[in-house]
Amino acid sequence: MPRERIIPLIVAVALFMENMDSTVIATALPSIAASIGTNPLALKLAITSYLLALAIFIPASGWTADRFGTRTVFRLAIGVFMCGSIACAFSQSLEHFVAARFLQGVGGAMMTPVGRVVLMRSIEKRKLVAAMTWVTMPALIGPLIGPPVGGFITTYFTWHWIFLINIPIGLIGIALATRYIENLRAETRVPLDVTGIVLTGVGIGGLAFGMTTLGLDYLPVGVVAALIVGGAVSLIAYMIHARRTPAPILDITLFKLPTFRASVLGGLVFRVGVGALPFLLPLMLQIGFHMTPLQSGLVTFSTALGAMSMKAAVPYVLRAIGFRATLTANAVIAGAFVAACAAFTPATPVIVMIAVLAAGGFFRSLEFTSINTIAYADVDPLRMSRATAIVSVVQQLAISMGVAFGALTVEMTVRLTHGGPLTAADFRPAFLFVGAFSSLSALMFVRLPADAGAELANRLPAATDAADQRAG
Repeated sequence: MPRERIIPLIVAVALFMENMDSTVIATALPSIAASIGTNPLALKLAITSYLLALAIFIPASGWTADRFGTRTVFRLAIGVFMCGSIACAFSQSLEHFVAARFLQGVGGAMMTPVGRVVLMRSIEKRKLVAAMTWVTMPALIGPLIGPPVGGFITTYFTWHWIFLINIPIGLIGIALATRYIENLRAETRVPLDVTGIVLTGVGIGGLAFGMTTLGLDYLPVGVVAALIVGGAVSLIAYMIHARRTPAPILDITLFKLPTFRASVLGGLVFRVGVGALPFLLPLMLQIGFHMTPLQSGLVTFSTALGAMSMKAAVPYVLRAIGFRATLTANAVIAGAFVAACAAFTPATPVIVMIAVLAAGGFFRSLEFTSINTIAYADVDPLRMSRATAIVSVVQQLAISMGVAFGALTVEMTVRLTHGGPLTAADFRPAFLFVGAFSSLSALMFVRLPADAGAELANRLPAATDAADQRAG
């Protein structure tokens, strides 16, 4: 198998495990909540604790890979993720489950960004879109089979087993990494920015966890406010620190690149909206529509099915109209399909829900692949590991914010309307809000240069040949 395919497929093993895990958990949330004696909405703490660990530890992923080697760090990360999965399976309380999910996040913090470092350093830019497609397509198998598998296991066995399926997948990933991934290190060593790690950890962690606990009554209001304010102050302090440090843990000078800036900031806004969907949809189907976990999973898996159908078309779309037009128009379309879930009622035919979710997955997949690729269009190889760290931090923080905003909207709807148990109608304002929020990312993508990412989209050959002929 060609190198541009085997490496993305190896990286996809880690992505498969992470995506499988997140979608299985979303389907099983009500059952897990009942088993450990907590409110289903309170389990957003468990989802966010995983994303929080990613946001805190990802900044060090680039430096760690440069120092100790990509293969070493990649294998260790998979091992830590497996240990966290076992801990989740044996959790007996909300606190234990949150801690176990955090441990999973520590492993996940290294798997994906380090895998991207390997990809960026091994694949030439003209083949990067195709490589990203190979990476993303196998990873989408996780969301594709996650909901029905999670629903089946939860309905007919116990939820504990949904975490143990990570063990054989992780062992396969370690074996493939040992055989095929080179232990790449940076040619020059830079000191570890300990101050930067502390400031970004406190900042990202405070903001993410503070926003998650808003309206949950899990922590006193003063503590929540302190988390949010402290996190914001810490990030401001990091911005000042990064300007005075030769090798900051997160290189904010990368934001001077228009393509990187649009990808990260526009991607942040887009993911805040879309990131709430895997959390809100299973809860609405099971609590509001009274579906079983298996029935809910069979409906939600259509989202990933639609996403997979787009992957083969991505290179052709980008070559035809370019990154700017694709990202701008598609952000609005994808956001509209998220908002369309607000129209679902218990009387909505299942085939209609599946059609809407599949179509939405189709357009979200196009947006994700385009965002992930354009980020590296103008990043030089020496700063690639730092770029992947920033991209991964913002991606996970955005998903965490999406879960928080979506759940908060549901909670506020309940309080302002009836104050009783959750109903299907309580989810409608949340879908409308997060869908509209995702569409706002178009305002950032439309500012990209018209030829942004032309080399990645393979739109240059004709112009290059003509220039060569004139020069000759």
